[in-house]
Amino acid sequence: MKERTTPTKEQTSIPTGKVERASRFVATGLKVGGNYIKHYTKKLIDPSLSKEELHADNAEDIYDTLSNLKGSALKVAQMLSLDRGMLPKAYTERFAMSQYSAPPLSGPLVVNTFMKTQGKTPAQLYDKFEMQASNAASIGQVHRAWKGGKELAVKIQYPGVANSVRSDLRIVKPFALRIVGMNEVDMDKYFQEIEGKLLEETDYKLELRRSMEVSAQCAHIPNLVFPTYYPELSSDRIITMDWLRGYHLKEFLEHKDFQGLGPSQEVRDKIGQALWDFYQFQVHALRRVHADPHPGNFLMRDDGTVGVFDFGCIKEIPEDFYVNYFLLTNHEVLKDEVRRREIYTNLEMIHPNDTEKEVEFFSGLFQKMIDMLTLPFTRETFDFGDESYFTEIYEYMDYLSNLKEVRESKVARGSRHSLYINRTYFGLYSILSDLQARVITDEERLKKIMAAE
Repeated sequence: MKERTTPTKEQTSIPTGKVERASRFVATGLKVGGNYIKHYTKKLIDPSLSKEELHADNAEDIYDTLSNLKGSALKVAQMLSLDRGMLPKAYTERFAMSQYSAPPLSGPLVVNTFMKTQGKTPAQLYDKFEMQASNAASIGQVHRAWKGGKELAVKIQYPGVANSVRSDLRIVKPFALRIVGMNEVDMDKYFQEIEGKLLEETDYKLELRRSMEVSAQCAHIPNLVFPTYYPELSSDRIITMDWLRGYHLKEFLEHKDFQGLGPSQEVRDKIGQALWDFYQFQVHALRRVHADPHPGNFLMRDDGTVGVFDFGCIKEIPEDFYVNYFLLTNHEVLKDEVRRREIYTNLEMIHPNDTEKEVEFFSGLFQKMIDMLTLPFTRETFDFGDESYFTEIYEYMDYLSNLKEVRESKVARGSRHSLYINRTYFGLYSILSDLQARVITDEERLKKIMAAE
């Protein structure tokens, strides 16, 4: 685990009651409303004023509230930060801080968590325990410890997180609707999926089991490093594992070696290939996937290896969804109009009640997006450093979001299962883009990885 590089003020308490948490959102809503009034007052004086200052003010106020509430509210912000085409830049940049730099809990709260779940203090369980958190994110924070000569990472869940998932999502939903600009019907379908995954993420016993299973199943993939986990030092709100060394993505790209040089293309390609192989193997061989691909869950090293941890969010992939979803990468199949409509219907991209005009309209939109997003699957190698590729995607997403037919659609388009699978690939693409990695993407590479299992 990477040590915190900048000190952050500690929290001495977290609101756990529904009323108290709701009141924080109400207060933030009033701030956001005030920001809108301030913006439009200024706009009367200067009609050319853009919304950048408004977005920055709102992002600051909303993030401050979410980061102090922790839990599922902050997790939604983290999820939104991955979707670059969905949010204004100010929100994306501010919410991205939730990936590994939220305000940490104070020492007394940490000790209290140990006493409640382990019946012992950190000093009684470990030879040495650093009370200041190394990283703090949405669901929990990480401390460094030592025992038996081993350097350990101890992940501690924030108080009240598990009990506040459902109520938090009901409260945060209006914010998400307003920020994203979606109709409520679009969000309802997916909030149940999000709720289920967030409840799983608060079950540290489940996360511990999955972490050990997936790490063992993926251990043969080149250049991946997984920590060893220690069940005897873990509980329903604490997970103990080996401390991994390395840099988070942004730090990795910015750091220099003794010659003043950043990571070489060769090293970036090795890390990118390892991540591509990791996700392809999970999806196609295991039919379940580490569905939380934000930079805070990876530690990158100068030798081209990458540490992987945090298996709290695992998406199980149903067989019928898997078959139809990956038929989208087969352009020969999609040339058959009847078969294509059948696939789109199975994936709930078009609906039985759609008019012929709606079917043609949405099919055309989806086909163009699919052609762009599946392009890496159609090549032997792919250069994720090609900025024009991502520019085209973001511009098209922006175009879609502004289409009247899309904004006024009365049905949510896309299976609920697509939410986390799309998020997984989008997150992976974003990391590979930042790495500017050149990756072998053909099926033969995947076959070799699967054969080596």
